Amino acid sequence: MIRVQQLTKVYGTTLAIDRLEFSIERGEIVGFLGPNGAGKSTTMRILCGSLGATSGSAQIDGLDVFEQPRAVKRLIGYLPEVPPLYTEMTVRSFLRFCARVKEAAEPDRQVEQVIERVGLSSVAHRLIEHLSKGFRQRVGLAQALVHAPRVLVLDEPSSGLDPAQRVEIRELVRELSQGETTVVLSTHVLQEVEAVCDRVIIIHEGHIVAQDSVEALSGSGTAIQIRVARPGPEVLAALEGVEGVVAVQASEGGRYRVSASTDVREHLAACVVPFGLLELSGQRALEDVFLRLTGEAA
Repeated sequence: MIRVQQLTKVYGTTLAIDRLEFSIERGEIVGFLGPNGAGKSTTMRILCGSLGATSGSAQIDGLDVFEQPRAVKRLIGYLPEVPPLYTEMTVRSFLRFCARVKEAAEPDRQVEQVIERVGLSSVAHRLIEHLSKGFRQRVGLAQALVHAPRVLVLDEPSSGLDPAQRVEIRELVRELSQGETTVVLSTHVLQEVEAVCDRVIIIHEGHIVAQDSVEALSGSGTAIQIRVARPGPEVLAALEGVEGVVAVQASEGGRYRVSASTDVREHLAACVVPFGLLELSGQRALEDVFLRLTGEAA
């Protein structure tokens, strides 16, 4: 569904993305991850036809993004991090306007469907400027969905939503993928990626540093935090002696960070109980991999 080859974007003397290559199949949900300034939004804007590239190619469902931009835009629903809303309009009138602009097949029916789908029925008659940030985010999602796109590009879709609303958005994304909608999801909330994505692409400083299934990336490393009452060199030696442990880093307060190739929490607990085990917790594996690949401070 999506094919990107040697995609490069240069702003003046700044290289934003450098020869990116990836593909996304129909119906896949792919998490697009990276620190701020890594090139995520630039890549998304190029795919959606709102920004040109310096070199390389991008195709959506066999259509060239640069040579057939109008046809490509009919296939895509895009929710940027700041939703593009006309706040002086009511929710329903704004979505009807979007449906006509995007040439929806049955605009009136599709507007009512998307209002129900994203939970806007209670505010459909209200001016957008009078809505909370959470409801505005829902309106932004509705405009991306109103023309039943084949590809949905979401940049921080849960921004401003409470925990219950975030769960609803996750369920909606899962539902869309079952209908063969391809979803590209950019977010800083790794729990969302673990909950809904089939695959992850991690970008850092304009380069792709990893792309694989969530299971494969999560299984490539496990981080465990340990705190003991009586720290010392004996604790360090005991932890390093556990099979499967890759590295141990000691810090103040009797804390140790253990990197392991497998889940060794049971064995670690047994070896440090004599030193007064106070705390043992596993860090999310995907988060550990992300921090390691991007060099971000925990």
